[in-house]
Amino acid sequence: MRSDSDEPHTLPSPASTPSALRRWAPLVILAALMVLVFSMGWHEYLSFKTIGLNYEALKGFIADNFIVAIFAYVLLYILVVALSLPGGLVMTLSGGLLFGWLAAAIATIFGATLGATVVFLIARTSFGEALAARAGPWLGKLRAGFQENALSYLLFLRLVPAFPFFVVNLAPALLGVPLRTYVVGTFFGIIPGTSAFAVLGAGLGSAVESQNAIYNACLTKHASNAASVCTYTIDTKALVTPELLAAFVLLGLVALIPVALKKWSKRNVNA
Repeated sequence: MRSDSDEPHTLPSPASTPSALRRWAPLVILAALMVLVFSMGWHEYLSFKTIGLNYEALKGFIADNFIVAIFAYVLLYILVVALSLPGGLVMTLSGGLLFGWLAAAIATIFGATLGATVVFLIARTSFGEALAARAGPWLGKLRAGFQENALSYLLFLRLVPAFPFFVVNLAPALLGVPLRTYVVGTFFGIIPGTSAFAVLGAGLGSAVESQNAIYNACLTKHASNAASVCTYTIDTKALVTPELLAAFVLLGLVALIPVALKKWSKRNVNA
């Protein structure tokens, strides 16, 4: 009679553990950083109040250290996008306010593209390919249809601001979009929106200075209970007008024209 101890034990393959570690470690690190940022409340500093109250100091620093400041801005934007932090709109508007619309637009496009690519690579490596392998045929059909016109669909998703940025970062990883297509679609797809908001941000200087004066006067008047009485408000949502959204939607529809033409030509060939 054999005991349980006599049964052969299957040991994990020496190559499997390092492979699994390389696969999941980036996702674990990213998740840990997200938890740390939110638990410490650091994401709350991504606000126009923070930018506005330090407006003059930031402008002075940028004037003396433009290269350092622009690289710091790009790095911060990469982190904001990679960690899916709220505040992308505030960052873009603030970039236009502090650097001017052209420099801010260029820096934001590179920062957002790099941050989104980090998310894409981590998602694809950790669970994207594994999920696709285990999913049913419905996902396979969806992946095939998306991949056939991946660039057009990705441009549409990037151009139309109806879809959360972090969702558009993740979805292509699950749908098997090639890295080059993802980077190209992201880079060019965010140019119109980024440029528009950078221009809007560049025109907020007078609004920030006015709000600073109102806020400081309130602090002086209500010194004892200023925290509960004085508010710092710049309504960035008012900048996102229906006309601006309509323009983005039209651009997104333009990106789908090649898909429509391809389907139309196939239908005519088969007819």
